[in-house]
Amino acid sequence: HISPLPAGTVLTMKGAVLTFSCLDCMGSLIHPSYEVWRDLNSGEDNERTRKRKLVAFSPSSSQDIGDHQYAIVCSEKQAKVFSLPSQSCLYVHNITETSFLLRADVVTMCNTVLLACFCANGHIMTISLPSLRPLLDINYLPLTDMRIARTFCFTHHGQALYLCSPSEIQRITYSQEMCESLQDMLADLFSLVETPEAQNRGFLKGLFGGSGQTLDREELFGQATAGIGSRYLAEHIPGQRSVEGVKGAATGVAADLSRARQALDERGQRLGELEDKTERMMTSAEAFSKHAHEVR
Repeated sequence: HISPLPAGTVLTMKGAVLTFSCLDCMGSLIHPSYEVWRDLNSGEDNERTRKRKLVAFSPSSSQDIGDHQYAIVCSEKQAKVFSLPSQSCLYVHNITETSFLLRADVVTMCNTVLLACFCANGHIMTISLPSLRPLLDINYLPLTDMRIARTFCFTHHGQALYLCSPSEIQRITYSQEMCESLQDMLADLFSLVETPEAQNRGFLKGLFGGSGQTLDREELFGQATAGIGSRYLAEHIPGQRSVEGVKGAATGVAADLSRARQALDERGQRLGELEDKTERMMTSAEAFSKHAHEVR
């Protein structure tokens, strides 16, 4: 229950109250009071006594404090708009009957004020203020984890946040304008910088300079300067990549091996014939020598 004073009128709501906000006579959100920040290390503040100064948004004239301010009260079932200070109920909207709201916040989006609600059945709803007209009702995410119910919150400009895991934050948007500008808000992991070109070192500067020059082993002992790659690197030779090309190359190699084997066989046969002729010549020479001794 909520009971505004001083009239003493009791205003009832269905369910527990989730949020309470105030609008001015123009329908703009009245922000709560805040304390002006001061630098603690400033010399001027140390010389004089520090006093808290609360800044509040309030109408400038007493005429604006009439019946043109609104109190927005939202519970788990419904939302109501009351006129202050008369406390008369201007608008009533039953948000849900079969479920209940987990989170409700009064936010600003596109220079307007609206009521954003997250229901237990996964629906995200937006309602205009102070007229309480439904603007959006979409089924986003059913309640499967109590962590979502405890951490879900709406922010301004059509965004919402919740913890999808103990260490991960999920951000969603229900505004078309914000959705179109999401790509512009993405951060870069690093900035692309072009590699600077090395300066040309003169002979005298390299000879009398104090800094040493790093040399590569391939540059000193290899063939990199001659335009030939290192022997430890594979070289890509362009050619036929099809299976037919590989089969043709294999067939050609087999034919070359067959011809080489045949040439070896022929060479062995010729060597055998030459050996036979040599033996016959040696036999003939021995016979000739024997006949020569007999003639003597």
